[in-house]
Amino acid sequence: MRKSYSGEFKAKVVLEILKEEKTISQIASEYGIHPNQLLKWKKEAIRSLAEVLEDGRRKSDKEKETLKNKIQELYA
Repeated sequence: MRKSYSGEFKAKVVLEILKEEKTISQIASEYGIHPNQLLKWKKEAIRSLAEVLEDGRRKSDKEKETLKNKIQELYA
């Protein structure tokens, strides 16, 4: 049976990894999770960090522009 962990739990563990106060092996044994799984969570968190910190105003402007283009195509 596979265990599933909440995003909140994963974030807590990844933050602990990023602090670098303990080794991956120490954290893995503390939480009972395989070190490879922790490394995957860390990579995923770092990869998605840019999306989280992206300026929301720019994104909404891009979405508005896309919608305007679609509306113009429909009227044409």
